[in-house]
Amino acid sequence: MPTLSASGAYYAADIATFLADTDESVLGALTARSAFAVDPAQRNAWLGEIGILRDALETMSGAVFLEFVVPRIGSRIDAVVLSGSVVFVIEFKVGESEVRMSDFNQAWDYALDLKNFHEASHTARIVPILVATEAVDAVPVLLHAAADGVHPPMTCNSLQLRDALHAGRAFPDGPGIDAASWAAAPYRPTPTIVEAAQALYAQHSVDGIARHDAGAKNLASTSRRVEDIIEDSRARGRKAIIFVTGVPGAGKTLVGLNVATKRRGTGATHAVFLSGNGPLVSVLHEALVRDEVQRLRARNDRTRKGEVRQKVKAFIQNVHHFRDEGLRHESPPSDRVVIFDEAQRAWNREMTSDFMRRKKRRAGFTQSEPEFLLSYLDRHVDWAVVICLVGGGQEINRGEAGISAWLDAVSTTFSDWTAHISPVLTDSEYAAGHAIESLGTKATVVRDEALHLSVSMRSFRAENLSRFVKAVLDIDVTSARELLEKVLPRYPIAVTRDLGRARTWVRDHARGSERYGLVASSGAQRLKPHAIDVRVKVDPVHWFLNGPEDTRSSFYLEDAATEFQVQGLELDWACVNWDADLRRVGDSWSCHSFVGSKWQAVNKSERRQYLLNAYRVLLTRARQGMVIFVPPGDAGDGTRDPAYYDSTFSYLKGLGLPVV
Repeated sequence: MPTLSASGAYYAADIATFLADTDESVLGALTARSAFAVDPAQRNAWLGEIGILRDALETMSGAVFLEFVVPRIGSRIDAVVLSGSVVFVIEFKVGESEVRMSDFNQAWDYALDLKNFHEASHTARIVPILVATEAVDAVPVLLHAAADGVHPPMTCNSLQLRDALHAGRAFPDGPGIDAASWAAAPYRPTPTIVEAAQALYAQHSVDGIARHDAGAKNLASTSRRVEDIIEDSRARGRKAIIFVTGVPGAGKTLVGLNVATKRRGTGATHAVFLSGNGPLVSVLHEALVRDEVQRLRARNDRTRKGEVRQKVKAFIQNVHHFRDEGLRHESPPSDRVVIFDEAQRAWNREMTSDFMRRKKRRAGFTQSEPEFLLSYLDRHVDWAVVICLVGGGQEINRGEAGISAWLDAVSTTFSDWTAHISPVLTDSEYAAGHAIESLGTKATVVRDEALHLSVSMRSFRAENLSRFVKAVLDIDVTSARELLEKVLPRYPIAVTRDLGRARTWVRDHARGSERYGLVASSGAQRLKPHAIDVRVKVDPVHWFLNGPEDTRSSFYLEDAATEFQVQGLELDWACVNWDADLRRVGDSWSCHSFVGSKWQAVNKSERRQYLLNAYRVLLTRARQGMVIFVPPGDAGDGTRDPAYYDSTFSYLKGLGLPVV
């Protein structure tokens, strides 16, 4: 029987015990822990892997873990072998005669996942191995490791695995890995929003997919606090509005998705997740549909894709479709718990009234979008809960009301609702201080520290990234330099005047299936000489979800997504293209829009803030690193005067950003 305990593996044992165990004993352990029915094909694959490993590990010592669970991506590594100071990550493709790039990247992804999120693997040397069992003979080659100690995958067939393992040990050993400590070490994943949505929709707990380290606000505790408020409101027959705040990438959307998935299809307490972010809704819809269909097919369930799509649409909806349903009839919505993502982007009274007059033929409509949406939920005679997920400095479009519109609606019309707010909602970046003061004189306000997420989860390599970006845009040079020193050791950032070098930089840094792409401001109208035209419509579904073989995907580095397409979503590596719409002039930013054939100064404070926020969104999209391309300009082109760009480049370089 196994002598090691590893909650993350179906089978765990030291190598000597594994070699002494019978095939039936190992197979029995795998079958007993399996979360799915083990069919003959899976049984035979396991037996094949066990036999190959027995031959390969004959002369080695250490430990072996079979079917090691990777929580973040909801999958399992076929085998992890610890030997000396090395962690071997082994992916078997039983019966395969070819080494496929997708399989190669899968092995690499598993190795990177351990490196980034498994605490005991942070400092270990990791060697992934792809075993295509029937591939032609070829000597396994160990390539140089990256700076973090992860080697590119070795490839071999079933007879060469022993050679690959010995090649992986062919360098000076560091301290040996203690198998028991390694097995017991915590796994602290940081999923992308797409991965999180897929895992939660598949009924995994937020505890299983989110990190739990003391340095980050625990997403699970914030979710539990929101749940407590919901249950208290239901029990007391009261109405409540909850404001969950957080820095960019802190996991606000994840909190909302967690609440929605836990209450999916639960009758009276059913919750719906709403967003006015069309690209985010489209990407999540398609990602959930693809993932659910794949999961159903694995169980031989032939449910039509269209049926799956309808269920997903009931779970995540566009806020405007939800609003229109409230216009069509006078009854309350079927939902009592409604989550509004990016609530600060709801429309103000002027924008809503204009839209209602032009598109809905409702002359005289005088409510803001927050006021109407609250009135829709207020039709319930007893209880209802509205959860507003709020990002500071994220308003990027005309007519976006900011969070004060929600507070004003409660203050003026729905004062019987209880407002639960995080203490930081009074900070300047939320522009809600005065509205909160006014609200406190008319309604019950509960301040709750658990409702703020203070640490970015998107940039798991750099928790100070959002603070650095804020300092850059605030032109707080001292703070920016200090923060950059903390960011750079684990989160590469570079600046360049050469777009070709920028493209090479992101390609060279990405490993496995890590996603990279070009991003640019929607006002970046003079990047066209560099073959970047932000007027070209980018389909976010293809751009974010399709593979490197698709010219429409981000991998091709041809189409740049703007702040409108990327807000709420993320890349692993980004090339941020900085045009003359935002220029450093003296000690401040000069904001411009390109109209007709020339740049025009933007003087309205609201529009200036939208532009700064657009760059805030772009500069916080990458999870692992970014390169910033500032064009050199062209003295012969009045719209691309080098002076428009040089001061911005000098500013960024002067902060300490490496130049490539």
